Formats: sequence, C-alpha cells, structure tokens
Amino acid sequence: MTVTDSVKTTCPRDCYDACGIVAVRQDGVIQKVIGDPDHAIARGGLCGKCAIAYNGAWRDPTLRLATPLRRVGAKGEGLFAPVSWDEALSEIAARFQALIQAGEARTILHTHYTGTVGLVGGWFPLRLFNRIGATEVDPDTVCNKAGHMALELTFGDSLEGFDPRSAAEARTILIWGANPSHSAPHQDRNWVNAARKRGTTIVVVDPIGHQTARAADHHLKLAPGSDAALAFAFLNVLRAHGLVDQAFLESCVLGWEDLTASIDAMTPARAAALCGLSEDAIVEAALAYGRGPSLLWLGQGVQRQPSGGNVFRCLAALVAFTGNLAKPGAGFLYMNGAGGRGIDMASVTSPDLARDGTGSISHMDFAATLERSSDAKALVNWNNNPAASSPEQSRLRRALKREDLFHVAVDLFHTDTTAYADIVLPAASFLECDDLVLSYFDLTLSAQVKAGAPVGQSLPNSEIFRRLAAAMGYDDPDLFETDEALLERLLAQTPYAGGFADLARSGTVELFPEERLQFADLVFNTPSGRIELASARAEALGLPRLPQPHVDPPPAGDRIRILSPASQWLMNSSYGNDEQIRRRLGPPTVALHPDDADRRGLVEGDAVILSNETGRLPLTVRITEESQPGVGVVHKGRWPGASAGDANVNVLVPGRKSDFAESTTVHAVEADLVRQDAAE
Repeated sequence: MTVTDSVKTTCPRDCYDACGIVAVRQDGVIQKVIGDPDHAIARGGLCGKCAIAYNGAWRDPTLRLATPLRRVGAKGEGLFAPVSWDEALSEIAARFQALIQAGEARTILHTHYTGTVGLVGGWFPLRLFNRIGATEVDPDTVCNKAGHMALELTFGDSLEGFDPRSAAEARTILIWGANPSHSAPHQDRNWVNAARKRGTTIVVVDPIGHQTARAADHHLKLAPGSDAALAFAFLNVLRAHGLVDQAFLESCVLGWEDLTASIDAMTPARAAALCGLSEDAIVEAALAYGRGPSLLWLGQGVQRQPSGGNVFRCLAALVAFTGNLAKPGAGFLYMNGAGGRGIDMASVTSPDLARDGTGSISHMDFAATLERSSDAKALVNWNNNPAASSPEQSRLRRALKREDLFHVAVDLFHTDTTAYADIVLPAASFLECDDLVLSYFDLTLSAQVKAGAPVGQSLPNSEIFRRLAAAMGYDDPDLFETDEALLERLLAQTPYAGGFADLARSGTVELFPEERLQFADLVFNTPSGRIELASARAEALGLPRLPQPHVDPPPAGDRIRILSPASQWLMNSSYGNDEQIRRRLGPPTVALHPDDADRRGLVEGDAVILSNETGRLPLTVRITEESQPGVGVVHKGRWPGASAGDANVNVLVPGRKSDFAESTTVHAVEADLVRQDAAE
C-alpha cells in the first residue's frame, strides 16, 4: 500500500526569507516541494525560482552528481570517469599530505560561500582546513565585507540588527541599496507591504527602479556612487528641521561634532546636483526618516563600490543623529547573526584547530594567486561556483587550467567550475540531510530536515570532510563530531528548550516571545563604548577618521557604469542549470535608459558588446525606465557555459578593492558599449 506523508524543512539559500518548506512524499520518495502553510513568511508559497528549481533540477537524478569522479580530459573540458570514494579520498589525502610535509600547507587554497547557509553544511568543513593550515579565500570579500567592517568599527557589531517585528511601531522604513522584490520576495510581500498597509512610509534609495522602489512612497533614484553625499544631505535636513536627537549624540556618540561642517556644506541643493535628484525629493525623504521612529534596511548592494565602507559609515551617522536605536520601531539591519540567538560559530568551525600560517586572501586576489604556483598548488571549492561568481572571470578560468594545480570540487551538479577539477565529489542536497538554518532577517530558528535519500553515493558536506580527515590520518575529535551531536549542542546554546526532533516537527520557531530592542543597553563593543563616528581604529588602518561626503566621478569618456543586481530567477549562480529557469531568463540583456538608447541609435533587441580591460560580453538591449542615463543593468548569476560568449557579467569585473576589507567593487564596473556588428 502506498504511504503518503510530508516533511517540514527549510530553504537554506542565501536569502533573507529562510522559507519553510513541505516535502510531500510517497513511500519515502519526494514527489513535490511546496511552501509550508504554517510558516509565517512563506505562508504556503515558495518564490518562483525555488518552486521551479526544487521541483526541477534539484530533484533530477540525470543532473545530479552521483559518484566521485576523476578527470580524464583536459581541464575545462568536463570529461571524467567514475571512481570509488576510497580512491578519490586517498588521492586527495596523498596530495595534501605531500604539501603539508613539504611545509607548503598554505598553498592549499579553499574557497566556499553560501551555496547553503545551513550551519553544519556551510561551516563544518572549515574544521579540516583549520587543521591543515590551508589558506581561505575570504568568502565575504566577494559580497559584503566592506559593510561588515564599517559597522564593526562604528557600532562594534555588524550582526545585531533590528527585530523585524518592530516594524509595527515604525513610522518610516528606509530601504537603502536593497531590492527585496528579488532578494527577499517574501519579506517584500509580507513585511514591506504589510507595513505600507499600516500606513508606514516606505522610502527606497536605489539607482535602479526595481519593483520595491516603484511601489515605495518615495524612491530616490540617485546616481551610482553618490550615496555618501545623499546621506550627508539627509543629515543637513535633519539639522535644519530640528530632528537631531542631541541628548543621544552627547551620551552615546563619539565624534559627531567633527561632522557638522561637512553636514552644513552638503545642502539639499548641492546634493541634488551631485546625485541627480530633485531638492524636494531629498528633503521629503529625509524628513520622513527623521520624524521616526524609523528602521533602516542596509542593502548589501550599496557597499559593493569603491567607497562602500565609507558609505556605510555615512548611513550609520543617520542612525546616530536621530537616536534610532534601543526603542520600539527603531534600528538598522544589515544582518541578524547567530550570536544574537546564542550560537557561537566557533562551535561549528573549531578555530582552535588552526595551525601557524593559516591565513586568507581576498577574492579580489584569487585569480592572481591561482596563477602563481608558488602560492597555489592545490584548490578545494565547495558551496560555490567561482568560475561563474568571482571577479576577473577570464583570468580565473585560465588559471584553473594549470595542469600543476590539483583541484578538488564538491558540488551537487556539474558546473562551470567542476569542469576544471581533477577530482569531483558529489554532495547531498538540503533535502537529503539535517541541519539548522538561521534567517539573517528574522530572529528565528529553523530545522532543515532530511526528507529523502541522497542521490547515488552523494554525501552531506560534513560527512565528506569527516571522511577526508580520516583518509589524511587525523585523529582530532572535532574533525569527527557527528551532525546529530553538533546539532544538539548548537540548540543547547539557544533559548529553544527542545531538541532537533522537536524543532523538526515545528519547522521554524520564534526564539523570543517579545520584540527585542537593538542595542537595548546602549553599550557598544567599541574602544569608547559608544557609537564611533570618529574612529581612531579606522585612522590606524590608513582610513579617514570620519565619514566623507564622497561622490564617484562619472564614467570615463563614453563608457557606461554597469550595475549587476540579483535576478528574479537566480540565487547568485544557483538554479542556472535548470532548463525552465533558463527559459524564464531568456537571452542575457543589458537594460538601458531610453535616453541612452536614443543617443546611441539602439532599439529593443539590438545585439551589443560590453567590453573593458578585463573582458567582453555579448548582450541584447532591453530599453527601460528602470535604468538611468549612463548606466547599464546586467543581472548577475547566469552560468557562463550556458551564455553567449561563454561568459557572464563577472567577465567585466576587475579585481579592484573597496576602501574597507579588500572587498568587491562589482557595482563600479565601467565598460564601452558598441553594436555587435560594429565590434566584429
């Protein structure tokens, strides 16, 4: 007799939503994946991309990797032969041990990111690399590290954000440099829209006219790179209209007095000229924020520019000057981290295993490092697809062809990156193993529950690296802790009273019955114990002591500035191999403002080439008011191998570093645009 049942689990994608999922099964085999109707955010529905991919490529056994593989062709050809786990792990262990014994452990590079944000699948493998003494390609440098560093210098913590439940008391929500309609679709529908219906004023600051921006009460479509000047203009309006919380500044903020001259100089009229906005629009938006209480959602996109760290310091000043902390309806959010729920991530990564010489490099240096055999003799990539997602794409892919680079790739699928690997190891998906998921928006705790058997011989990430540790002859207990033991230990650190089985039955739980106030005690983990708008630590690092009202210069000559935001149909590069997703995406395009199209004599559908010193990318023109003059919008995440020109937008991205933390400047790319027929 057929047995039909269902399993609650959680989506572990790199997304604010952390949606609850129900896997419907027959005789233990998953038949369909749907949204959990009991989940407060998903409310029974998945976003379009997850609904397609989780019922498509992610459950298609013909696409999944099912056995370890050894390369039999040239690097980049993607030709492999199956081998056993013992053969694969023995070869990897022998190659790694030879490097370790030669004193070259640091030449073993590992790169990873948020292919899963499950705590175990995402971070347990770091234990082995700590033990080896390998070099990490710092994952956050390709995404959000400039913002983290700026907030840590200013507030002492970048991972304590507002409690989203506080929106009920907020008069205004200011969304700066985020696109919830693509990057947090459920939060956009069920949090932003709910606030709007309550009468909360929604202000969006973004150079792109995306869906969330179009629906806002105020959309400030500023020129890219002018965020800092606009923030100073907001402060000017606040001072001029008596909306500065003077008592808060005097008791909780260091260095505010030193900013007043720059604030007074950045009038709304001056900022309007610099930012491409109207003076009235700046004043109205600033007043809406200043009359709070207000919430500030700091998007990751806004700090992916040359002065991204400085921009975040300027935005932090908005919070400080208005006293929008430690009270209902007030605060800012970059991310809500594990620590706010009691979890010590060192419990997962075991940094005490690290050997002398264990270090890291920026993703901006990844391609150059891979070119040098003296610095890179082996590479492991897991939870990411750097041939699609890293800067200097052409240079990186050439470096991956080095025959003397021993490359191990761990993935669910063949990707642009696995094509270069010497050994490919098959990973289990989130539907095939247990884990914990922490939304980086809501203060919740969620179970990722095994709903089906792994495909073929695939294994969870944690088990792959436990087996590799054994093959290398290590006996450190931390390297062999079971998932079950680790999950229970992590749960015991949280306020949740139950075990994993209890959490699995609920799916997702709220950890705190009452709304939490951000920095409730107004004590900050900075040298002064205050919010440091003036930072001696920044100065010691060669950075300005104070935030600066900086504006990027316009693109050189006739070039356009390329912005590469998230796509509606992709999650970074996840889902790029799903055929239905590819059909929804259509051909790769560059979105141009009608004024630019007219000036260049282009019409919808024209074939063009974007090119610069780093690479060239063939695209089709899309004409839309979403863009602005001088800007081209090219959505990120496509797989190069499935795209025209065997490339995506990262082929244009140089290894230029931001002002803080050697982080990405992907939104500062400049390129020439010509008709394809003129370029041939």
